Amino acid sequence: MSRLFLDHNATTPIKPAVKDAMIAAMEAGNPSSVHAEGRKAKALIEAARADVAAACDAPKEGIIFTSGGTEAINMALYGIARREKQPVTRLIVSGIEHNATLRCARALEQQGLDLEIIPTLENGRADTDWLKSRLADYAPEKEGIFMVCLMLANNETGVIQDVSGITSAIFAKGGYLFVDAVQAFGKMPISFSNLQADLMAVSAHKINGPKGAGALLSKPAVPLAPLVQGGGQEMSRRAGTEGIITIAGFSAAAREIDLDSAKRLEAIRDRIEAGLKQMDIPGLKIFGEDAPRVPNTTCFAAPGFRAETQIMALDLAGIAISAGSACSSGKVTASHVTTAMGASSEEAECSIRVSLGFDTPDDAAEIFLKEWSAAYARATKRASQSATTAA
Repeated sequence: MSRLFLDHNATTPIKPAVKDAMIAAMEAGNPSSVHAEGRKAKALIEAARADVAAACDAPKEGIIFTSGGTEAINMALYGIARREKQPVTRLIVSGIEHNATLRCARALEQQGLDLEIIPTLENGRADTDWLKSRLADYAPEKEGIFMVCLMLANNETGVIQDVSGITSAIFAKGGYLFVDAVQAFGKMPISFSNLQADLMAVSAHKINGPKGAGALLSKPAVPLAPLVQGGGQEMSRRAGTEGIITIAGFSAAAREIDLDSAKRLEAIRDRIEAGLKQMDIPGLKIFGEDAPRVPNTTCFAAPGFRAETQIMALDLAGIAISAGSACSSGKVTASHVTTAMGASSEEAECSIRVSLGFDTPDDAAEIFLKEWSAAYARATKRASQSATTAA
């Protein structure tokens, strides 16, 4: 049975060019060595830095290679909070951030930093009007240096956040801006320069590259305390011999980004949502449908049809979906994102995410709707029989 993979926001399949680049890099030397083998490896890393910079419209010298998006996020938050000169003492974070950001922020709060959460609107966007109002009277001399953390595209709903709309309010008070662009990267045009962010995180395995590679993009003028002490790798910003094989794969994946497929994926996503609405499902909710979204993502809930039941039923039918973030050790838990959007506990527990990619077939919507509707009918029948028995 051929399977239909509809969980591209969790990870993406490696493209052939990426695999070839990684195989070619397996015999590379240590990029910190000064001999010919080392210089060749160093050149490979610098070429990769240029490729990622080009894909993000960012300065090459500001790219720090990491083991992935989570490390890049931790490096941004811990690095700016623990630096010797003018450390950030307050974090203002949206309530729909990835757990890598939220848990890092809460850990720093336990260590003495102030933490504020930006409210979330019902459409899945952070309440930037609230943030502007909060910053209008912000007193850095009393409240300390702050950093706002706002993701570019949400990993569960696909909702695109209004990052550009808050920069002037942040910079007017001397604050910093960190953007988690892990889910936006490869799905929409990204310009680090135009966003004016001070720091931004991206990851290779979300753009058909290898797991174990990511990058933190930094303005040259933003000093950070390193997470790891050791050698002088990555311009003394991240110690440890670089993972040259995964970096080579990241480089190839960045070159392979194809934004022209957005319209095709959006059409498939829209057919899925239209098909669900035609089923006349009581209480059906499509999260963020009235907000701008990346084209490959839909997140919805059918009350009474729990997420874990949907995942298992679709998996048995040969279709891979998820209940939101894939970073919970395989556990299916209620989404903090949909909860922040005002979803009831039942809606949050019943929400699933379908996310598409370059290898998604054109008939994916029809295949998914057929199997999902069958699973929903079975679940509804069981619930009705149970209710009858109980009565």
